[in-house]
Amino acid sequence: MSPPRSYERHRTRQVHVGGVPVGGGAPISVQSMTTTKTSDVEGTLAQIYALAGAGADIVRCTANDVAAVEALAQIVPRSPVPLVADIHFQYRLALAALDAGVACLRLNPGNIRKPDQIRAVATEAGDRGVPIRIGVNGGSLDPDIEARFGMTPEALVESAKRELGYFSEVGFSDVKISVKASDVTLMVESYRMLADEVDFPLHLGVTEAGPPPAGLVKATAGIATLLNEGIGDTIRYSLTADPVEEAAAGRQLLEALGLRERTGTDLVACPSCGRAEVDVIAVAHEAQEAFADLDLPVQVAVMGCVVNGPGEARSADLGIAAGRARGHLFVKGQVVAVVPEDGMVDALVSWAKVVAADGADAALARAEKGAADAAEADRVALISAQGDDVNHAAERVALIRRR
Repeated sequence: MSPPRSYERHRTRQVHVGGVPVGGGAPISVQSMTTTKTSDVEGTLAQIYALAGAGADIVRCTANDVAAVEALAQIVPRSPVPLVADIHFQYRLALAALDAGVACLRLNPGNIRKPDQIRAVATEAGDRGVPIRIGVNGGSLDPDIEARFGMTPEALVESAKRELGYFSEVGFSDVKISVKASDVTLMVESYRMLADEVDFPLHLGVTEAGPPPAGLVKATAGIATLLNEGIGDTIRYSLTADPVEEAAAGRQLLEALGLRERTGTDLVACPSCGRAEVDVIAVAHEAQEAFADLDLPVQVAVMGCVVNGPGEARSADLGIAAGRARGHLFVKGQVVAVVPEDGMVDALVSWAKVVAADGADAALARAEKGAADAAEADRVALISAQGDDVNHAAERVALIRRR
């Protein structure tokens, strides 16, 4: 079940990138971009399939020369997801990419500046029913716009609006827009301003975010901020990494925010503390590896102690809490089994398959006899060993009152 949201989506019109709707209340889509030479047909297709498997709904490929566009003609019909042709400088390559059958174009207003060329591409795209993303980038603004506004949200938004003006002259409105920057604050403020001025669907991203983990933090800071304000219709993480990491991160973010249904395992784990009776970090990593390729749409918790673990993770579908050399396995906060410490992860996987296939109620019905009593005995024993008042609260309160 998706968590409740306290915001409303920014209302936008809808475009279709192939069979994927963007905007207009459609599920927020995940995008990424291939890093292969597009002219390498088989290598590019292999990466597209990997991206689709990791959660990408739409994939962009560079169309930087004739060989790349000719390859797109072979790639498009074999791709499992719609393809966007990334165009810079040469507007004729955009026209050729339309001939190749791509589902969308991305134009950078900062390096295709001649109005007649922009109008020519928009006219052809309109005739074919192909949308265009206006891809404004803080690193490649039109010099005259940057000279007038500086590197500001106003500059990025003005660049998008100028391009929209050229499109409007030929009656083209099948548009989505991005105003990306590598500075998170600039990016956020630019999208906020743009959302107030247009109703076109918005493509979110922090450009040139860099390698993980810092790149993940920067991209998430910008994208999640806007999504939590209801702004954004499709997203892309721009990481200096295998693009499969981009697609996976995008999908995980949307699932974490309750904006897409969970397709894989969401692992919840405590940060560990002095009460932990196992190496929580090691167990969590083991669990992460065990669930990595199972595609079970469940939330799994790994907790370090049996005193607070089941209660703190009761919202998880299932989990395990370690104590006294064994693990208390619980479903929806109720203990269903007590297993040896070295069998905790295997037990988690086994019970997760039951929950995923038959539901939590079916798993609860299979609870082992005496498991709950054994778990409670362990919990009581641990509390007794430490004392009911391990922080000596009464003495501390008395000390506070003397001041």
